Amino acid sequence: MTVPHLQEISSQLESPNLRDRMVALANLRHIPAEDAVPLIKKVLDDESLQLRSMAIFALGIKPTTECYPILAKILENDPDYGMRADAAGALGYLGDTRAFEVLARAFYEDTDWLVRFSAAVSLGNLKDPRASKILIQALDSPEVVLQQAAISALGEIQDIDSVDNLLRFAQSDDWLVRQRLAESLGNLPTDKSVSALKYLAKDSHPHVAEAAKISLTRLEQRDNQV
Repeated sequence: MTVPHLQEISSQLESPNLRDRMVALANLRHIPAEDAVPLIKKVLDDESLQLRSMAIFALGIKPTTECYPILAKILENDPDYGMRADAAGALGYLGDTRAFEVLARAFYEDTDWLVRFSAAVSLGNLKDPRASKILIQALDSPEVVLQQAAISALGEIQDIDSVDNLLRFAQSDDWLVRQRLAESLGNLPTDKSVSALKYLAKDSHPHVAEAAKISLTRLEQRDNQV
């Protein structure tokens, strides 16, 4: 399939037909970031929330110097919680460590759980150890999805000191929480992690047991390489 010329994509992004604009935005995945970002910016304020969401995500995977400030501004100021959540997620993909501050602020201050969830996930994606305190606090969140995000993210940042805080979820009633724990412990090589994983490998839910076995194998291979 031939990739449309930049000028063609640019014109298509101005089409009154939403489908044309969506196809044009999708075609930018084949275009280098420096050429794509100016075109992505054309639809950041589109009337279609779906198209805006796609554009925000695209900024996260087409990194240029412009992307971070644009995404940070959307996360801090956009009135639509869905767009703020998308921006938080895109910042995680972008991998710019400057995002730590804005993501931390969103986690503490945003009133919508979806934005806070996206911020927690992205703090894990940044793999910044400064996120440890925030994520441990998130373990006490009343929203289970936030607990899940924090459990995963603590594994992503390889926060060994968080193991004691995580182990209380080994007997959670929610099997997805136990699965996230099993996956996370595979990044946290301690004796307690191994013991917990052996326990979770016998879990009644097959997804939890399988995740625990995979994590045990990962820790064993790591020990063999040391």
